[in-house]
Amino acid sequence: MNENDDDDSNPPLMATYKHLLAESRLDADDRTTTMMDDDHHSRRCVVLPVIDLQHGEEQCRAAIVRAASEWGFFQVTNHGVPQALLDELHDAQVAVFRRPFKLKEREPLLDFSPESYRWGTPTATRLEQLSWSEAYHIPLTGTTPPATSSSGDKTRLVIEDVSTAMSELAQKLAGILVADLRGDEENVVSRCTRSTCFLRLNRYPPCGAAGGAFGLCPHTDSDFLTIVHQDGVGGLQIRNDERWLAVEPNPGALIVNVGDLLQAWSNDRYRSVEHRVMASAASERFSVAFFLCPADDALIRPRISAGGDRPAPRYKSFTFGEYRNQIREDVRLTGRKMGLQRFRIQGEGPL
Repeated sequence: MNENDDDDSNPPLMATYKHLLAESRLDADDRTTTMMDDDHHSRRCVVLPVIDLQHGEEQCRAAIVRAASEWGFFQVTNHGVPQALLDELHDAQVAVFRRPFKLKEREPLLDFSPESYRWGTPTATRLEQLSWSEAYHIPLTGTTPPATSSSGDKTRLVIEDVSTAMSELAQKLAGILVADLRGDEENVVSRCTRSTCFLRLNRYPPCGAAGGAFGLCPHTDSDFLTIVHQDGVGGLQIRNDERWLAVEPNPGALIVNVGDLLQAWSNDRYRSVEHRVMASAASERFSVAFFLCPADDALIRPRISAGGDRPAPRYKSFTFGEYRNQIREDVRLTGRKMGLQRFRIQGEGPL
């Protein structure tokens, strides 16, 4: 499917951002290292660690901790989220985004917040700040399953079922990662309830601009832990040793990545890694992401490993609400997220 603003379901990305596309191109390194071959595989692909959650408990624990420390990203199989349910969500997601753009912009999806639909990057002043995508960012606060069986209710039901299953998985994985980090304070994972989390439905339209475009700009996630299900198109890339590496799609696995809060809470034991999505010139891409978040007043205080060495805290303590507010203010003033560097204690090393 080609990106075409004349298609009434597409947001007017080309018309709105043509001045950014005309004024600049992505860096040559971005365009060469992310150029897609005919089989849609990037020239530099990486197979993230794959962890079968049905293997022995200790083996899984060790593999998860190692992957989160070394990569910040990993994949899980036999994760407990039924493939049939993910397929059903994909079909519902396609139908939701096929609705006319004016309808998506004017009317909320089901009974979710009208602000949940977003497209492009309103604050972008440079091509590097533009995300060539549309999404529904759905807060799960106060959501309840539908009581009837209309088409809309079926969509709502599958969203509820997926978010519940991913919430349970995220709690399990987060529990493993914090198991050997100690502190007298309340375990922050206990503050990450389903009602404080978010589910994001993403669509990345094709972009035929000669200079290329990011489907999603380089960033780190501002949560505790993220779980992603993507289709087979590809485009997700992670930053590793100063290089961008394309993540090979794995239809049988879910992708898990460490968020900023877990990096700060673990005192840099785990890594919140910069990642991005490249827009394809020919194919649209769909993904769904579950963000494990605590309550706004949850305190993020660096924990010390249970081992013998006890390094000094590398971050000031902050609440999740304070972190979100700082990000919003930085984006308003500078056009970009500053993230954890705002809270790092001076002299405690680079991010």
